[in-house]
Amino acid sequence: MTKEEMIKKNLDLHAEFMRYTFENPNALDRIPKGSRLVILPDDDPQLYKENLKIVKDSQEKKLPVVIVRMKTPTPIVPKIEIISSSN
Repeated sequence: MTKEEMIKKNLDLHAEFMRYTFENPNALDRIPKGSRLVILPDDDPQLYKENLKIVKDSQEKKLPVVIVRMKTPTPIVPKIEIISSSN
């Protein structure tokens, strides 16, 4: 996995988590100020492993870490129908 792919996947995970927090604002109350938020995708072993390195690095530096486990969001692909009227 390239660095760019890893960044894109993490941005997608972050966007989905933010969407969740907009619908469930109390979830943010459980995250201590100043902590690192690391998302571990249950269905992407390679990204999980890379993000787990961030958790371990934070622990070594004695930084507070919050782990969020979730599945990778699937893109929404709308179906577009064109209905033309005949005169």
